[in-house]
Amino acid sequence: MHSGALRGTSPKVPGLQDRRSGLLLHLSSLPGPYHCGDLGPAAFRFTDFLAASGQSWWQMLPVNPIGLGNSPYSTTSSFAGEPLYIDLEGLAADGLLKKNEIAPPQAPSVSRSDYRQARRYREVRLKKAYRRFAAGQGRLKSDAYARFLARHRYWIEDFALFRVLTGKFKTANWRQWPVALRRRQPSALAEMQAACQPELDEIKFRQFVFFRQWSRLKTYLHSHGIGLIGDLPLFVGYHSSDVWAWQKYFKLRRDGSPQYVAGVPPDYYCPEGQLWGNPLYDWRALEKDDFSWWQARVRHIVSLFDVVRLDHFIGFYRYWEIKADAASAKEGRFRQTPGRALFGAIKSALGDLPFIAEDLGTVVPGVYTLRDDLGLPGMRVLQFGFGNDESAAYHLPFNYGPNAVVYTGTHDNNTVVGWYDEGRKKANQKLVNLKRCRDFLGVSPQNLHWGMIREAMKSVANLAIIPVQDLLGLDRRARMNIPGKATGNWQWRMAANAPTGRLAAKLRHTTEIFNRQP
Repeated sequence: MHSGALRGTSPKVPGLQDRRSGLLLHLSSLPGPYHCGDLGPAAFRFTDFLAASGQSWWQMLPVNPIGLGNSPYSTTSSFAGEPLYIDLEGLAADGLLKKNEIAPPQAPSVSRSDYRQARRYREVRLKKAYRRFAAGQGRLKSDAYARFLARHRYWIEDFALFRVLTGKFKTANWRQWPVALRRRQPSALAEMQAACQPELDEIKFRQFVFFRQWSRLKTYLHSHGIGLIGDLPLFVGYHSSDVWAWQKYFKLRRDGSPQYVAGVPPDYYCPEGQLWGNPLYDWRALEKDDFSWWQARVRHIVSLFDVVRLDHFIGFYRYWEIKADAASAKEGRFRQTPGRALFGAIKSALGDLPFIAEDLGTVVPGVYTLRDDLGLPGMRVLQFGFGNDESAAYHLPFNYGPNAVVYTGTHDNNTVVGWYDEGRKKANQKLVNLKRCRDFLGVSPQNLHWGMIREAMKSVANLAIIPVQDLLGLDRRARMNIPGKATGNWQWRMAANAPTGRLAAKLRHTTEIFNRQP
């Protein structure tokens, strides 16, 4: 998979070998009146801001249904879209909701996503929209719906049934369902499908609307020469239709419980390691079937995004295997992954694909060899370049080449301003070398975020991605996620008046100075 072949799906969208830049902002972080960001007008206004500021890419986090802790990385399906992102105004334009039915709720949360309120507000309106659609009202055509169902049949039937059963038994832990359903006996599945057809149809309708609205936004982005970068988590959640529907592809016990779970070993930043809890793949079973499940998963995500970031790319080389009943991630061991065979099967079936390797963490040479043999750009994070550990130099611009993607920080890091403020605390001074940072950037602490942005833009990396929080110079309160913290993450939202014309002009000027052409 040579990097020169990594192109977007539209001729107007740049490739990863072009010298470009973009912004990182998740859908939920967009402003709007309905408790969390969505595919509505704010998404199109942000597209306009990207175009005005000379940016070529919009990077998002996973857009699948959110799971534990409202995390987009803990989903009930790696194929479905999150209904919370459906644009209610778009449903009104389609004649499925009335304008007075989508009046903004009183005292909506505008600075933080409130997923509970968002779900409560939308549930009533999505039900109304479906009833009208089922009655033949509105502008959405039944033949388009039928084509959608036929195209997505390989995952949507299982997903819809999983959601119905989750509601019926009041748990997504499918191991607590009746044995016949847990083991997916055909007669039990058929009986449940026949009994719950209206509920199943409503769930499928929401997916139809999500993907239809997604396509509309993607077309608008492409018309402005802007591509979409998505995120593909390596692992999936246990409480998901993925594991329930494809149990043979995961390391499970006879009763369906996980035998081993995922995590990462202790490192410089996390002495205890991290116990993620995701079930591990049975790579032998996957390889025996020519990785057909992975092929379907990749085919699906590249239909949504022009470029895909492979989260935890290290896991495609080796993974940390922890017994499910272990008390700590320290009790795990490394096992090899058939990454070369997997990517070979994907390439044979789908051709060269536009991937970015998230190659962060404790990396052994074999990971870089796999990445380079596939021709994939890796990630460099400027914040990491000013640490005091042995990997710091790897993230400084004079130590990497063009086939890379440079970030000021990621969704898992503090903002640049927050990182600097935290670094001044005595307890953190052993981890962060702020003097070297100031000397390297040559800016005052007040302009540190712009110093970082300029350094990313002028680097030789083909692609520079700036989190919107860093563009706005926000402190730690705007942080998206703190790894290891179970609650309070994924809630930050951008203020409606934040992306100003003046800011767009400044970013465009910086982009053009360093020859990152829009």
